[in-house]
Amino acid sequence: MSAAPRDGSEAPQPAAPAPSRTRRRRPLPAPSAYRGTPPPANKVELPPGHGAQIFPLPTATGFVGGEFSMDSLEFLRWAALRYDSDRFVLVVLMTLIGSQEPGGLIEATQEQVAEYLGYTRSYIVRVFNVLVDDGVLKKVRRGVYALNPAAALRGGFRKPTNTPTGKKATAKAKGERVEQLDLLRAILEDPDAPEAWREMAMPGAKLVTRPKPGSKDTEEGATE
Repeated sequence: MSAAPRDGSEAPQPAAPAPSRTRRRRPLPAPSAYRGTPPPANKVELPPGHGAQIFPLPTATGFVGGEFSMDSLEFLRWAALRYDSDRFVLVVLMTLIGSQEPGGLIEATQEQVAEYLGYTRSYIVRVFNVLVDDGVLKKVRRGVYALNPAAALRGGFRKPTNTPTGKKATAKAKGERVEQLDLLRAILEDPDAPEAWREMAMPGAKLVTRPKPGSKDTEEGATE
């Protein structure tokens, strides 16, 4: 109990505390195609003297249609010059590149490609023969073709296949990851692989362009 002042005035009262301000958090935007729901926080214990780096995993969701492929820049330039006088080959080639399954297989018949492009089958047969002769395409079996993985390859995971016991793989089963270097190594080790494929799969292979009419200029490199 505090003593009153000697002059008879009332003792000063302590000032009331200022009202506390509660900071309102801005609500998070709704998840979208570019901003998903944040994952739960995970705590990782690192040993002394060690660090960690956080980086986003590579995905294909940012591309039109959600798919992607790996293409050789030199091959694209080579194809532009080689098929300049026969540009329908480029039309079919772009269609085949966009029709790949992970690993490079194209599950389509010549009739299906012709129907998609609106041409008769005879046009497609001729172009397929040109691409096979140039070492870009090969026939695996009827209705299944493959592009040279040294030229163009769709990455990702192959579809799950049947198990050794004959049972079908479940829908949730994860297929095998496509590795381009493994595919190229298999081509070089396969004695039955087309020679044009083997030349293109060689490390540091160079492609020879077909000179335009009236020109004698060609790029140095492996023979066709």
